[in-house]
Amino acid sequence: MTFRAFIAGCAGLELSPDESAFFKEARPWGLILFRRNIDRPDQVRALTESFRDLLGADAAVLVDQEGGRVQRLTAPHWPVYPAAAAFGRVPGGDERMTALGARLIAQDLRAVGIDVDCLPVLDVPVEGAHGVIGDRAYADNPADVARLGRAAAHGLMAGGVMPVMKHIPGHGRAGADSHMELPRVTASRGELETDFAPFRANADLPAAMTAHVVYEALDPLHPATQSRIVIEDVVRGEIGFGGLLMTDDLSMQALDGRFFERSARAFAAGVDLALHCNGDLAEAGAVAQAAPILAGDPLARVERARAQVAAAFAAAGPFDPVDARAELVSALAALA
Repeated sequence: MTFRAFIAGCAGLELSPDESAFFKEARPWGLILFRRNIDRPDQVRALTESFRDLLGADAAVLVDQEGGRVQRLTAPHWPVYPAAAAFGRVPGGDERMTALGARLIAQDLRAVGIDVDCLPVLDVPVEGAHGVIGDRAYADNPADVARLGRAAAHGLMAGGVMPVMKHIPGHGRAGADSHMELPRVTASRGELETDFAPFRANADLPAAMTAHVVYEALDPLHPATQSRIVIEDVVRGEIGFGGLLMTDDLSMQALDGRFFERSARAFAAGVDLALHCNGDLAEAGAVAQAAPILAGDPLARVERARAQVAAAFAAAGPFDPVDARAELVSALAALA
């Protein structure tokens, strides 16, 4: 099946006739779900199946299922997971518990047809930064963020779900929320090494999401998502990430211009996939117009990412979710 290099959202609990017609014609590679799209497990399964009925079995369905503040599938039909910072406080077992939590999330997601999770967060928060990252980070130092983020990614892959590390090359020192405005980071080139470190340590993971952040020491004119300097020289070069690269949500207020231009700038900078989340079909149509057919190197990166997850899933050992959940609950209860 042929796809265009973008990911779209939808407005409600099922695809409307207009959305179905748009997806069938525009052929996005993926659909991303939010709380507005989620009610019960059978409803989510029906939604993901209807999307793949239009696009084919290779179409992706994504979600941000981190735990804590960012959890789209939640009570009463799904377990509530803690924020990443809680896993960093588990004494003597933080990597195991982090991987276990991600493996349980993967099981929840696969049961309803979701195969990509925008996790782990590899941002390193610094004192005085905006709280948009906060407890979404595993720790406040790059070594622990790298180590626990890797455990989470491996837990997801063992459960058959593709992890997307974010927000490359690092959102932790941003002084603003990029959902609302464009953050500008004035840190020196040397200071930014702290931000890069967790991504460099995990550069072999299958997928990553860009940051809508201007790093003045790298490119004072363009946010990373739209910066050829950041994508080519830093993300692909210094960090060494060779996997599938998608934008953060193009409908966020950090970016300016019409949606065709927002998308075109991102593709010109070197991203593989444009992400548009809010379900507005007029905006999504402009993104689709800017999105190329998924082919060449971007398609090869999609295929490698899929193969990497499939291999990890096939190699994973036996898994008892009941015992795993009991172990996780016990470990987290000890923190109280």
